[in-house]
Amino acid sequence: MLTDQSSWQARRAAHEARVDEWIVPHLQRRRRGEKHPVLDFLFTYYSFRPAQLRQWRPGGDPHKRPSTVTWVRDLLAATAARPPHLRCFGLHEWAMVYRQTQDELRHNAWPLRLGPTGTDAVVEASRIRCSHFDAFRFYTAPARSLNLLQPTRETQTANEQPGCLHANMDLYKWSYKLSPLTPSELIADCFELAVAIRTLDMQASPYDLAALGYPPVQIETADGRAEYTRRQRDLSDRAAPLRAALIAVCDTALTSTVTP
Repeated sequence: MLTDQSSWQARRAAHEARVDEWIVPHLQRRRRGEKHPVLDFLFTYYSFRPAQLRQWRPGGDPHKRPSTVTWVRDLLAATAARPPHLRCFGLHEWAMVYRQTQDELRHNAWPLRLGPTGTDAVVEASRIRCSHFDAFRFYTAPARSLNLLQPTRETQTANEQPGCLHANMDLYKWSYKLSPLTPSELIADCFELAVAIRTLDMQASPYDLAALGYPPVQIETADGRAEYTRRQRDLSDRAAPLRAALIAVCDTALTSTVTP
């Protein structure tokens, strides 16, 4: 039978080995000065550094502001209570490059599959309904008026829904924002989901990343839209228990703050 010390040491070793699958290649690329248009996002857009992701904590540490926990819990619970809205086809990524030249693109080392003109035509022929503010805020200026919604930071809790790739990818953000309440294994679960979501996000984007090992999901075709929707639904299903687990972390913390 494992002692308490040997138990947490085993958990720590398992966690470190698990996250090293992503951390080690990232650090190797960074040392070589290589940019990765898919995976860098998980270490640059999100503020949790590789060393923080690798650090194991058992969770349950109550030293967290109740106001932060309450805000995160309200957002997660409101999102979970809504039906998933699918079939957005990842058009937010297309709106982020709408009417841009190659030099202006965020990932300008990689070409657009359909070229600038073809990309703009897909945007203009589509019904774009992005509900996620942190995707919408990166739209190009001429693309913003094409979105059926105009999400803001203030309406985030009212808008987010569980079919949204970015709302589900952000479970990683909320997991580490709640640290040290969150067990590191749950943070790693959310990170692993974020990797899968980011992969679909960029496969369905207008960029041609096939040479990097990311064959496109051609959302401008019927087959591509069907594949996107199927994978989006699968990712939403994977996100649901993680969202529930984070809500439970919040509830435990909030209960402990009011218990005499």
